[in-house]
Amino acid sequence: MGSGSSPCASCKLLRRRCTQECIFAPYFPSDDPRKFAIVHKVFGASNISKMLQELPIHQRTEAVNSLVYEANARVRDPVYGCVGAISYLQSQVSQLQMQLAVAQAEILCIQMQQDSATVTDSLPTHVDQDDKLMLLSENNNCYGVLPQYLNFPSSSSSSSNVFQDYEPLKRETFWT
Repeated sequence: MGSGSSPCASCKLLRRRCTQECIFAPYFPSDDPRKFAIVHKVFGASNISKMLQELPIHQRTEAVNSLVYEANARVRDPVYGCVGAISYLQSQVSQLQMQLAVAQAEILCIQMQQDSATVTDSLPTHVDQDDKLMLLSENNNCYGVLPQYLNFPSSSSSSSNVFQDYEPLKRETFWT
């Protein structure tokens, strides 16, 4: 039997007698009936039993955890299940990579501005102030560098705005 004299969650739900050989007892304790109920609802007790019997004992706990996770995902999103969660996370990773690339480009631009300011400060005193300002403004134009640094087409060759505002993908949290 599951724990002591009380039947496991699966035997309770299925109204069976829980025996010593119950394949569900180690993985679906009586104190967590929701765990088996959701897995049973999505996969069915017979399929769960077959899956567990085909696995070595040391892999069954991980398999049950995966089944519970997938069942929860299927209840939240019957069409995509875990694939929906994975797609959502991949989208977040892509958005964060874009933000990181933009931040790195901004750092590069600031470094270029600081370098050009140092260069103009070190110019001989006989160089005209207007020439210094022109050199500084030419070197501080980071807009030509950003598309190359980020591997985007330059704004002159593309009509689409790469940095347009977009609404992040909204989904309910999968881990609550």
